[in-house]
Amino acid sequence: MGGTDAFVEHRELLFSIVYGMLGTVADTEDVLQETWLSWAPRNDVDNPRAYLVRIAVNHALRRRERQRAGRETYPGQWLPEPLVGDAADEVVRGEEFSMAVLVVLETLTPAERAVFVLHEVFGYAHPEIADILGRSPAAVRQLAHRAREHVEARRPRYAVDPRTRRQVTERFMAAALGGDLEGLLRVLAPDVTLWTDGGGKGPATSLEPVHGDDRVARLLIAVAEGVAETMDVRFRRVHGDPAVLLFADDAPFAVLVLEVRGDRVGGVYSITNPDKLTRVRP
Repeated sequence: MGGTDAFVEHRELLFSIVYGMLGTVADTEDVLQETWLSWAPRNDVDNPRAYLVRIAVNHALRRRERQRAGRETYPGQWLPEPLVGDAADEVVRGEEFSMAVLVVLETLTPAERAVFVLHEVFGYAHPEIADILGRSPAAVRQLAHRAREHVEARRPRYAVDPRTRRQVTERFMAAALGGDLEGLLRVLAPDVTLWTDGGGKGPATSLEPVHGDDRVARLLIAVAEGVAETMDVRFRRVHGDPAVLLFADDAPFAVLVLEVRGDRVGGVYSITNPDKLTRVRP
């Protein structure tokens, strides 16, 4: 198999791993380009998949360090870039890459996150990861243990059937856009949290997460009052979560991803940074 064929064959896997480590499509695509440039001269590798993964992960680790430095000056809250439609098909679906879990992964060190993604999501054994990272298996096991404990302590665990999730999402939007405070309070969990990422370019409700059903409900309704009545509302899925896409004149305005717990909304992730919406289509 030629170098180009091998890279194309494994590109989806590489995209999924790197996106899991970085949380943005632009950075992921840059890392894949760097991986291709590092790989292109090599046509005699016995195990192209393993070799490509090692190259991509190590490029992603370096990119992750630069990301962390940039986050220190990011205006307000930072949320992962939402993947909708075709883009979402390139990553692993399911709760491991849900918005809530990706937010938790942001709190891990780059090495912990790499180990978590490789082991917990893609099933790589610790000795394989040790070879990828150039560390001992014992060090990788320690990283895996810390990462797993951290994520398990913070990840939501609610199994909700798709029909209920859709109904809750529709009730949420009807109440929010309709200015129905009581209706919104009925659909929000008492301990709901609202995260907003405008990136200093799009509307954001707060520089810090907002907690509690009353505060979140009043804030959402206040924001909805300023949303044009002509806004186009679409119900989609983002990373397997129910989501609402808002468009103004066919241009993406916001993506709201909901964390549904039973028949209530326990988390709202609002992304209005236009740089993170360039791939969102009606």
